[in-house]
Amino acid sequence: MKVLETERLILVRLSHADAEFMLELLNEPSFIHFIGDKGVRTVDDAREYLSNGPIRSYAENGYGLYLATLKEDGACIGICGLVKRDELQDPDVGFAFLPAYWSRGYATESAAAVLQYAREKLGLGRIVAITAPENMSSVNLLHKLGLSFEGMIRLADDTEEISLYATDS
Repeated sequence: MKVLETERLILVRLSHADAEFMLELLNEPSFIHFIGDKGVRTVDDAREYLSNGPIRSYAENGYGLYLATLKEDGACIGICGLVKRDELQDPDVGFAFLPAYWSRGYATESAAAVLQYAREKLGLGRIVAITAPENMSSVNLLHKLGLSFEGMIRLADDTEEISLYATDS
């Protein structure tokens, strides 16, 4: 189901049909390093991850992570959307793209559209984002999107502190 369209991308709700793509993305070394190892090693693990993550979030929150595809050829290139974490009061914008699609503006384009969608269609005010402090690409992107650094936090299962950013509204 299409959620958003930008100049170059279409963002759709993730489904079990996207399990192979998710398996690839979640096992990218950069994903594991900067976001975390989700323990997804098989297509069945990926289906379970989708069921308990994005698909559940759509039902419970009305939003979630979306699959980013290229308009020109339909290629699956990453995910971007909103995540509601128990530890955070506000939804957080999240994104991850396959390395072949880095440095082309896709993360900025999709995350800006997600933030606009969150405000205009979902009526959400404050949106946060979390990232590893050493992930300078994400830090720079969050600044470009207008989010400001608020401080260091530790999520329940994490051993390391991460940076918290937030919108002004």
